[in-house]
Amino acid sequence: MTELADELADHLDLAGRVGELLPELGKVADRLIETYETGGRLFTFGNGGSAADAQHLAAELIGRYRRDRRPLPALALTVDPSVLTCIANDFGYDDVFARQVDGFVRAGDMVAAFSTSGRSPNVVRGLDAARRHGATTVFFGGMSAGADGGPAAAHADHALIVDSTRTARIQEMHLLLLHLLSERVDAWAAGEAGDTPGGVGHGAGHR
Repeated sequence: MTELADELADHLDLAGRVGELLPELGKVADRLIETYETGGRLFTFGNGGSAADAQHLAAELIGRYRRDRRPLPALALTVDPSVLTCIANDFGYDDVFARQVDGFVRAGDMVAAFSTSGRSPNVVRGLDAARRHGATTVFFGGMSAGADGGPAAAHADHALIVDSTRTARIQEMHLLLLHLLSERVDAWAAGEAGDTPGGVGHGAGHR
């Protein structure tokens, strides 16, 4: 039980420091709202647990977070196994996201990538391709690659770097951050006013 209590304490301590990222998260929320107001779309990706986070974010936006409102265009580039295995087989795994970005993304879109290490070549290439196409790039990372978030963060217009080197803790905070982002955008889409990212709600499809 002591070990479990220590893990919980570590989580709570880190969650208490996530507030330091709220100003940057607010900028991301504002930019995503601008993206939707001008007809843009969100594309997102990651590997493993980070793929799950990317899919979770897309689900909250295309579905709903807490409110009844229109669907917001969001697509996780991790969900089509035929596309992923085709690209990986024909071009290499490092290109599974960049090639999709080349096919889908245009100027005015937003691309959000999740990676606890910041070093995954496919994530780095995906963000690089997004920036070349004129999309706003967002990176959810951690300290595993250092305070600067590593190579992936170098291609991000907005980097949300969780102050931890532990994969589990980083992913837990990524979930919190994507929920806060969803709350802000959800409120906007429903016509509610709000100046800062709100609290965690009840994500649709995850009850």
